[in-house]
Amino acid sequence: MKKLIKFLIYFFSIAIIAVALLLTYVKAVLPSVGKAPELKVNPSPEIIERGRYLANHVMVCMDCHSTRDWSLFSGPPVRGTEGAGGEIFNQELGFPGKYVASNITPYNLGKWTDGEIFRAITSGETKDGRALFPIMPYHNFGKLDKGDIEAVIAYLRNLKPIEKGTEKSSSDFPMNFIINTMPKKAEFTTIPPASDIINYGKYLITASSCIDCHTKQDKGKLVGEHFAGGNEFKFPDGSVLRSTNITPDNNTGIGSWSKEKFIERFKIYTDSSFSLPKIKQGEMQTIMPWTMYAGMKTEDISAIYAYLQSVKPVTNAVIKFTPQKK
Repeated sequence: MKKLIKFLIYFFSIAIIAVALLLTYVKAVLPSVGKAPELKVNPSPEIIERGRYLANHVMVCMDCHSTRDWSLFSGPPVRGTEGAGGEIFNQELGFPGKYVASNITPYNLGKWTDGEIFRAITSGETKDGRALFPIMPYHNFGKLDKGDIEAVIAYLRNLKPIEKGTEKSSSDFPMNFIINTMPKKAEFTTIPPASDIINYGKYLITASSCIDCHTKQDKGKLVGEHFAGGNEFKFPDGSVLRSTNITPDNNTGIGSWSKEKFIERFKIYTDSSFSLPKIKQGEMQTIMPWTMYAGMKTEDISAIYAYLQSVKPVTNAVIKFTPQKK
């Protein structure tokens, strides 16, 4: 009996030491995606304009890194706050911590090199070696063309500096350890020609991170059929939004939609006669940044439609919105 007790004490001691060493490694050594590249972006007008288009209408960086007016449908960014950060994603919204979008105007990023910004956007590691929570979709941005990332950096450098400090993000246990394992080295591609409409649409879908919202997730991992919807987004009042099925299923997805209907669903928000409705307490709200995606070029929306029509159709009826419980 004494031998058994000694063995158990020895076994558990070794196990505790092993776990402690593992946690120390994860906390002290990770993330480790390599040094920030030596990089100096070309701030030509054409490249800045490409970055402006991507940051505002495709990759929608300004969706999180601005103040959004949640009194209006889809929470459009408030003019004059573009890039200032401050949007909060916390436990109340179902996140394993408190994540705060940082200030990405030159007021803050002026202290960063182009290479450090590049690494953060594409691999999820900040200037000071912290891991970014993947609500920042670096896992998608790291699959894009390097030129597009550089264009975004050129645009960010050209933003008006906004003097606004933001709180550092923090993770709850055990995410405060797990988060360090999430950043990874980028796997860049090149932009397909627009004539290769399906692959070009896939590239835009990746840049827009559509899969992240329109696929059911569990603890940050995609667990549902891709693009079949059903991913839940909580609002502070307790109401729940669920993403729609955008596979080409005829009954529960967008299989019966024409290309023209798909385009119009976005472009209605650019119509000068259209105004965003005010949202009252308990009414349906959405996190989908319609007013931002509405600025996407018609041919790019067409390519996204073509790609979505090529994916596997999935029958999945989604209850889009559940109001707060009274």
